[in-house]
Amino acid sequence: MAIQIQSDLTGIGPEQLTGFFGGWPNPPAPQTLLRLLAGSYRVSLAVQTDTGEVLGFAQAISDGVLTAFIPLLEVRSEYRGRGIGLELMRHLLARLRHLYAVDLSCDDTLFAFYERLGFVRGGGMIRRNYARQNGEP
Repeated sequence: MAIQIQSDLTGIGPEQLTGFFGGWPNPPAPQTLLRLLAGSYRVSLAVQTDTGEVLGFAQAISDGVLTAFIPLLEVRSEYRGRGIGLELMRHLLARLRHLYAVDLSCDDTLFAFYERLGFVRGGGMIRRNYARQNGEP
């Protein structure tokens, strides 16, 4: 299986963005996922070359001057453990290297993964409105 990492949504439609957000009680629909990726500052997509299927993605939002935040890294469950998430993050971080600060928040179980990429633990606060989790208007 050949995979390419791409930096844009060329050739990507909602039908290629299924199977993400496993375990979310109210996940975004593929059409909503396409909208949020299109509105991102930078994206990295892992695409299976023979089928065009998106196996994973990472996105960054940014002011484009000093800071960026990485809200989502997702790899379809059947493709986890193959290094796809690591390659997506390396690709995305290379495209953000001109910025002063690149931040993210994650579960404690993911600290070691992100530390491998040069992140350090820091304090933070979050606020969630789970009624809006699917991103629908």
